[in-house]
Amino acid sequence: MPAEPLSQKEIEDRLRELPGWSLAGDRIERRYRLGDHFAATALVVHVAQIQQELNHHSDLTLGYNTVAVSVNSHDAGGAVTEKDFALATRVEEIAPGHGAS
Repeated sequence: MPAEPLSQKEIEDRLRELPGWSLAGDRIERRYRLGDHFAATALVVHVAQIQQELNHHSDLTLGYNTVAVSVNSHDAGGAVTEKDFALATRVEEIAPGHGAS
């Protein structure tokens, strides 16, 4: 069953619970700054494991010491859904120091 898109108000309310995350067009996103390239790569691997577990895959961008996570729900026509916030919450739980840039 496809995920239901969240309203603008629901998205804004949920984003207040996830400092550092923001709405960018039709997705929610966050950038993490880590200590070095190895730590950034390790975060990408951990996020990929969460994605597999949830069967929900985000876009990941790896820089030298940064990781950008950007997510929406393809099964909801590219809208933001509760599945996106579930993924974002799990990423927050494992991100070292929760450091945003």
